[in-house]
Amino acid sequence: MKLTKLSTAVLAAATIFVLGACGNSNDKGTTKDDGKIVTEVKDDTTITFWHAMNGAQEEELTKVAKDFMKENPKIKVELQNQSSYPDLQAKINSTLPSPKDLPTITQAYPGWLWNASQDDMLVDLKPYMDDKTIGMDKENPIKPALLEGAQIDGVQYGVPFNKSTEMLFYNKDMLDKYGVKVPTTMEELKEASKTIYEKSGKKVVGVGFDSLNNYYVIGMKNKGEEFGKDTKITSDASKEIINYYAEGVKDGYFRIAGSDKYLSGPFANEQVAMFIGSIAGESFVAKDTEGKFVYDVAPRPEKINLQQGTDVYMFSNASNEERTAAYLFMKYLVSPEVQLDWAITTGYMPILDSVISSDDYQKAENTKIPAHLAATTEDLFTVPVAENSDAAYNEVRAIMENVLSNTGKNTDKIIEDSQAQLEDAWNQ
Repeated sequence: MKLTKLSTAVLAAATIFVLGACGNSNDKGTTKDDGKIVTEVKDDTTITFWHAMNGAQEEELTKVAKDFMKENPKIKVELQNQSSYPDLQAKINSTLPSPKDLPTITQAYPGWLWNASQDDMLVDLKPYMDDKTIGMDKENPIKPALLEGAQIDGVQYGVPFNKSTEMLFYNKDMLDKYGVKVPTTMEELKEASKTIYEKSGKKVVGVGFDSLNNYYVIGMKNKGEEFGKDTKITSDASKEIINYYAEGVKDGYFRIAGSDKYLSGPFANEQVAMFIGSIAGESFVAKDTEGKFVYDVAPRPEKINLQQGTDVYMFSNASNEERTAAYLFMKYLVSPEVQLDWAITTGYMPILDSVISSDDYQKAENTKIPAHLAATTEDLFTVPVAENSDAAYNEVRAIMENVLSNTGKNTDKIIEDSQAQLEDAWNQ
């Protein structure tokens, strides 16, 4: 077993875990991986699922679990809400030193589980997905980019769950008023924003981006550069991306979310004409703009887009029976019928192209996402998962915030001074 930066307590816990696995069963059943896959759950088996879904999302997840249990009476799914993403991540981190206390499966971003993957604490799902008896539906495959996004070091440890991507939300009435066409490139976005800002008497900002680290890594990817440990925030491509936004903020036609956190609020209040954000936020946009103006959506104005959101991962402490029961639930989550209902109810994207293109999804009411989702997900990428990639990704946001909040100062110097911060994040 390879060891990473998990504490000494993890070493002790892992040692106990291995010794126990080589001996008799514990209270959860045998955890020794003998390479055999149970293809039928014959005895009553309980699996636990840690998640951070709330509101309509949790209601839908609860419904999905109940429907699954009706079809699989031998399997009981216990949903355990951890309140929020930060709380879920903290709970996982604090429990990793005690593997027996981990759930069977958990919702997570892959970056959260880098150390766990290196310490053999996750189950490789590919043998289950390829199994002749209980394998995945080959006629309705998961979108390849999303499946790849649930890999860590090339191993299929997860399956996509609540996935989203970014789109351009725009005030159709306002664009019509100022004679602005929906931008399809970053240059057109800049010019459209300038036009709106000037024609509104500098009262309306043209556009803003909800996620600053998404903005940066997507920009880099579209310039042919992968975000990773070797990323130089001082490179010409990096400076061009940062300065594109900084110049707009300085001149007034771009803005950041700031304390609002999301731009859907200023958008609804007609303080900003357009914004780029997650499709999962459409329900808030629809509610807040109702009776005020007509909003619409369009593909993000760059060729390559980012897939984001969490996946579902299985911990290796589960017994063979629990592994199969959990895998069957994960397989159910990605089935076409569930994906259709999940997408329509929650606003997340279907992870199957067959559902995205289906008439039922395309004709879904109260959403404008389906008509443009195929185009905006044609070329998706994933931020590579590596040691400390999660911390480095968050550091990029802090750097961007610092630059965009200080456009009156020397931007190049702020960028130069930030390289050490980024390196420290990668090497912590």
